Amino acid sequence: MKLGDSLKKLREGNGYTQQQMADLIHTHRSGYSKMENNQQDIPVDCLIQIAKNFGMSVDDVIYYDQNNGVPNEISMDDKATLEQLQLINELDGEEKTILLKLIETFVSKKRFKDYLEKNIATL
Repeated sequence: MKLGDSLKKLREGNGYTQQQMADLIHTHRSGYSKMENNQQDIPVDCLIQIAKNFGMSVDDVIYYDQNNGVPNEISMDDKATLEQLQLINELDGEEKTILLKLIETFVSKKRFKDYLEKNIATL
């Protein structure tokens, strides 16, 4: 699959319009449409912005369609957690965004704490 196909699947899967995606990467809707239709290359900085917006890696954005919208790294053994993730996915866009930002904040805090503990121990 081509990158434009992945962008379209990602956009549609998250309920965005072409205009919303164009606004996200600071371009015109017609330019974004050309990217989705594989008539124009998407700049790397735009790919990074899209990845950040959706909480994904650039690779996940590029290969979105090939992974059926699911990044390869996700593996879920805990059924309760899987059910919670499915319920989160059913929230409206604003609620989902707020919840994911909260999760991202806690994860970042943990990573920073782990980093400090590791580097202070080496002193």
